[in-house]
Amino acid sequence: MPTEKQNFLKSGPGHLTAVVDWSDKHYRRSVVASLVEGVYILEHNNDLSIFGAIYEYKYPPSSSSSSSRNIPHYVIAIRGTLLKRRTWSQDFKLNFQCFFNELHQSSRFQQAVEFLRKTVKSKGESSVWLAGHSLGSAMALLAGKEMAKEGHLIETYLFNPPFFSALLESVIKDERVKFGIHLATSVFKTGLAGLNFVVNGGQADDPFAVLSPWLPYLFVNPDDPICSKYVGYFEHRKKMEDNGVEEFEMVATKNSTWNLCLSVLGKDSGSEPLHLLPSADLTINKVQFPNIEGVVDAYKKFKRAHSLQQWWNPFPYESMRYNYNTTNGVECSS
Repeated sequence: MPTEKQNFLKSGPGHLTAVVDWSDKHYRRSVVASLVEGVYILEHNNDLSIFGAIYEYKYPPSSSSSSSRNIPHYVIAIRGTLLKRRTWSQDFKLNFQCFFNELHQSSRFQQAVEFLRKTVKSKGESSVWLAGHSLGSAMALLAGKEMAKEGHLIETYLFNPPFFSALLESVIKDERVKFGIHLATSVFKTGLAGLNFVVNGGQADDPFAVLSPWLPYLFVNPDDPICSKYVGYFEHRKKMEDNGVEEFEMVATKNSTWNLCLSVLGKDSGSEPLHLLPSADLTINKVQFPNIEGVVDAYKKFKRAHSLQQWWNPFPYESMRYNYNTTNGVECSS
């Protein structure tokens, strides 16, 4: 017997009508989040370690596939971690690989990106969308990056994407102190990048040059420690530009301190951290949670902030678009 959460007639987006307005990005968000939820439900019902699904849109007989570029032909959706007897061990292994920037080595990711390549090759990049939640959004983000480097800009929806970095945003509350630390870190990274340039014989790649035209949709809740640091990541880049020190940030924002140190030492830095993104359309859930009174309330708050359900229902939000320009840095618009 399915639970109420698994019964989508009760837990799903009641505000959606049978005719979806594909030109409205909030309708698109609700539909895509619902498709990702479908992967969770498939796994609950089948217990076959299903981690993704491919949805095909059936165009009405009266319309053609070219009638609107806002309508996808295929949506590739990937679920997040599921605490189930036959799935939790593999899911947690993937989480560790994600934390250590080794997700590209996993068989699940390789399978997903290979199918993505085949679908794009046969149907075209505009016909395919990517989507994921939590761990699934990390896989979708990495796949989208790989495709962008190959010249294919895939429309991508990332719900609560993991951001594994220092705990600066959650520990320090004073904005001036945070900005000072961010500035010092950016200057340090710039110095490391310059040293790396000298050590490696003047060879330095710009990892953002190819990725900058790709604009994934990120959906973040500031009360979710797994994804909340994306807010500070993009806000700080804009603050650096506003304060006239964007030359440091243009170098720092595209590199990780760890990878730069390894490169200076002549060691393979491996894959770049997932959170290094030149451009993004960032939506922040601004819902107000009640005060926390104990561990139980804190856990409930985290579950709500990290849930997929919040993204298919209406909510107060702030939306910002960050476009990275390889010459002038970040351009921000609401």
